Amino acid sequence: MATYTLPELPYDYAALEPVINPQIIELHHDKHHAAYVKGANDTLEQLEEARAKEAWGAVNGLQKNLAFHLSGHILHSIYWHNMSGDGGGEPLTADGVGDLADAITESFGSFAGFKSQLTKASATTQGSGWGVLAYEPLSGKLIVEQIYDHQGNVGQGSVPILVFDAWEHAFYLQYKNQKVDFIEAMWRVVNWQDVAKRYAAAKERADVLLLAP
Repeated sequence: MATYTLPELPYDYAALEPVINPQIIELHHDKHHAAYVKGANDTLEQLEEARAKEAWGAVNGLQKNLAFHLSGHILHSIYWHNMSGDGGGEPLTADGVGDLADAITESFGSFAGFKSQLTKASATTQGSGWGVLAYEPLSGKLIVEQIYDHQGNVGQGSVPILVFDAWEHAFYLQYKNQKVDFIEAMWRVVNWQDVAKRYAAAKERADVLLLAP
């Protein structure tokens, strides 16, 4: 029985228009995300077989594949809920997300500074990757991470709460090679309610995320 399953989208394919067209959402979720789920499950089966046979010649590649596919599955699962057709703007106390707004200001100096950093980090990721806002439990602050592929350049223990997918399959059918235009447009669909819930949950779990002084 498969360990991981493809989650359903929280909206229909057309819900994020005009920022992301329905064809992209359908292909991205039903094909690309599904491939990461299958890849993670297949790799777990291959590792089980390796354990049974004590055959470890391919262990390095299998461990890398597991990190790649599992991280891709996790990041995409967050990505879908990070967006809403009713989203956008910036987090405001009036909308019930004041704790998140305060944390962004404390960590980055201002919302504008944070937006600029995450935009640049997402748009300039070498090759394929992500721009991520994460809660870093050791400092208790928010950080921006620039992730290549799905799993590189990540601070251990950091918890992603807002992710921008900068892989070409996320935008190319609509934005062609203008990645920066896509990232700028993404700010119009950010679901701050979802991001705020993830921030609150990450803070509550901070004491068990890392064993550090």
